[in-house]
Amino acid sequence: MTGPEGAVPAGRTGTGPAGGPARVGGGAGAEPYDPLRLCVYATVALLAWLGGAWVVLGFAVLGFAGYLRARRAGLARSRCLLRDTRLVLGYLALIAAAALAALVRGFAG
Repeated sequence: MTGPEGAVPAGRTGTGPAGGPARVGGGAGAEPYDPLRLCVYATVALLAWLGGAWVVLGFAVLGFAGYLRARRAGLARSRCLLRDTRLVLGYLALIAAAALAALVRGFAG
């Protein structure tokens, strides 16, 4: 969520002009960029490593459900690297299918 002038509200993360770190408030005493997303990514990676394919499947299904709901509500472009929500849905479905295949293979083998 950005404010009226494109500033990121306190407690939020974002990127500034040209993809650089955003500063809250825009003044000399503005808060520095909070790399919260990096902490989130590391936590998700740790959970996936510890929980294996079950956790990967869970996050993929959760992400798919969230993007499907957002798409139905009118979201066509995402801030995700893939941009188009149809591509994001396909990507998440592919991850879920790979996790499911790994689980089935684990049970069969």
